[in-house]
Amino acid sequence: MLKKSSLVLWGAALFIAWNGLLLLFLWSRPPSPAFSGEGDRLTAEVIRLAQDAETELERQKELLRQIHRYSGLWGRRRGVQITPPPPSPPPPPRLTDPASAVLPVLVMACDRSTVRRCLDKLLRYRPSAQRFPVIVSQDCGHAETARVIASYGDAVAHIRQPDLSDIPVPAEHRKFQGYYKIARHYRWALGQVFRTFRYRAAIVVEDDLEVAPDFFEYFQAAFPLLLADPSLWCVSAWNDNGKEQMVDVGQAELLYRTDFFPGLGWLLLAELWDELEPKWPRAFWDDWMRQPEQRRDRSCVRPEVSRTMTFGRKGVSHGQFFDQYLKFIKLNDRFVPFTQLDLSYLKKEEYERSFLPKVYAAPEVRVEELQGNRRRELGAVRLQYSGRDSFKAFAKALGLMDDLKSGVPRAGYRGIVSFVYRGRRVYLAPPSDWRGYDPSWS
Repeated sequence: MLKKSSLVLWGAALFIAWNGLLLLFLWSRPPSPAFSGEGDRLTAEVIRLAQDAETELERQKELLRQIHRYSGLWGRRRGVQITPPPPSPPPPPRLTDPASAVLPVLVMACDRSTVRRCLDKLLRYRPSAQRFPVIVSQDCGHAETARVIASYGDAVAHIRQPDLSDIPVPAEHRKFQGYYKIARHYRWALGQVFRTFRYRAAIVVEDDLEVAPDFFEYFQAAFPLLLADPSLWCVSAWNDNGKEQMVDVGQAELLYRTDFFPGLGWLLLAELWDELEPKWPRAFWDDWMRQPEQRRDRSCVRPEVSRTMTFGRKGVSHGQFFDQYLKFIKLNDRFVPFTQLDLSYLKKEEYERSFLPKVYAAPEVRVEELQGNRRRELGAVRLQYSGRDSFKAFAKALGLMDDLKSGVPRAGYRGIVSFVYRGRRVYLAPPSDWRGYDPSWS
């Protein structure tokens, strides 16, 4: 449309210029008695045509202005993605005023029409549409899912990943085509949030996540911490070992640092996307995030009690972890006023001054004593592992997730996993002279 309008404008301009030269030529000629009447008529006709052309030019300009004004509206009605011109980036919020932060929620959707459950809870609990705009990015082209998203009208923004083609993959990865498409979708959607819409940060959730009542309160309070502490690179709503019997629901306000990237409802800054986008992987993006080259010794914040819960067994993993772990995760149901709490204890230096001495001051017990529920009088205790095999054996025996990614245990910090077993706090920990993760542990 813009190219056609430009051609019309240029054509009209050339037409007027040509007729202007013609008028100048005619007026400069001496009138002939025989042809004076005919010359006058010709001049009048040229003037009339020039005036008509100028009128048409003004009509074209007005039409072009209307097209610009209404193109966004037409695109939304027809389900066409319209990329608005990037607004000026908002000024960084003051660290002392977390209420000023604008944190969009990016919902990654595909072919689950049950996205309604996710969106209903997000819209129910969000305290402000201005501070927490919801952007649903849809891949897969699934019509029913698109209709569900469209039913929310202006309450959410609906954008669509334009490239739905299959991705060439190695023969041995044909069954993993879905993971390649997910990585492509994440790259595109995060690019929209940070490049097109120019947001300072974003909360990413999948379409099969249900959020807790204090989901927004949690991220709003943790955002200034993420800005202030370069040793943090994300804030997550998820506890990988957050089964109901393995958390202290009475301490829903308790937060931890973790070296494991949890995902499943997480906050990142635009600066992190600047770093990751140029090397974004073709597949398995979450495990790629857990590699030392990306993590770079940085940590995430995670809660004692999860602020998200997954309800989607359907997916590329075919319920691999859902039946064994995910469906048992406890979703927090008690609102915690995080913005009124002091979270400075999560800064690296303060955290290590308090958390590490507490762990290594706890009495050491044997796994058999834990399983037999003995030595209850000790309170919080420590179970020490010496290597990969002993970690995995203890984790499996106590019901923890036992897999390691680049040597990092799920929910672990400096190799320490904090959880509740039979009603008491347990720290599954390496020796106190721990020297770092061994990426060969898996």
